Amino acid sequence: MKMVPGFTKKYNVNKLVYFEETHDVRAAIAREKGIKKWRREKKHNLVTAVNPERKDLSDEWV
Repeated sequence: MKMVPGFTKKYNVNKLVYFEETHDVRAAIAREKGIKKWRREKKHNLVTAVNPERKDLSDEWV
């Protein structure tokens, strides 16, 4: 859709290949900041470990 300006529109992102769930907002923010500091290869390995086929995980949401 890309109706709202931001990261997904700028970089043409249209697929969700990885996510984590938590009930603690502060822990989620800390985890996101930590992952953002990682090198691309480490992020790639994280996604590959969970979703090696790079399926769009949002397709399973109702």
